[in-house]
Amino acid sequence: MKTALLIIDMQAHFSEMTHDCLPNILKLNTHFKTNSMPRIFTQHGHTKEELTPPFKNQLVKKWGPSGSIAKDSPDWKLMSPVAKAAEGCSIIHKNTYDAFINTNLSDVLKEQNIGRVVVCGVMTDCCCDTTARAAFNRGFETWLVSDACGTASEKQHEAGLRGFAYAFGEVLETHQALARKELHQG
Repeated sequence: MKTALLIIDMQAHFSEMTHDCLPNILKLNTHFKTNSMPRIFTQHGHTKEELTPPFKNQLVKKWGPSGSIAKDSPDWKLMSPVAKAAEGCSIIHKNTYDAFINTNLSDVLKEQNIGRVVVCGVMTDCCCDTTARAAFNRGFETWLVSDACGTASEKQHEAGLRGFAYAFGEVLETHQALARKELHQG
């Protein structure tokens, strides 16, 4: 079964949440790149139209335009080490927590015959968890890498991991994922 790495929303807006997880994300990225395994990045943002009333996007309604990430803004840009890692990779632009909604992510995975996804990035309890659950619901075996995810608080991080592990897929640490034979078959 082919495996892809999904690196979720590693953007400037979330940089304060990535101090602990960024080194592990880069380790996973290096492993997948070295083994010629697919790496897919997501980038969350909203158009000027979505940020202008009346708000149709539920995230913009919840967080307001000032709490939302505007496309092409400095906060929207991928963090420097992640932007470098993403060179030559698919970048899925999304406007909701779920990277499958309003995007071609499912098609990208199916075109590459992917059966398993390894999810990391930010925020553990929002975009990572939601995208990982959506992958599971679309028939992909899904791993969520705990120490390669970050969020606003440890409580939120643990809640996201616990909910996912209960009903959707495996929660692994980076060293556990990299030790799996499934990640050494390319």
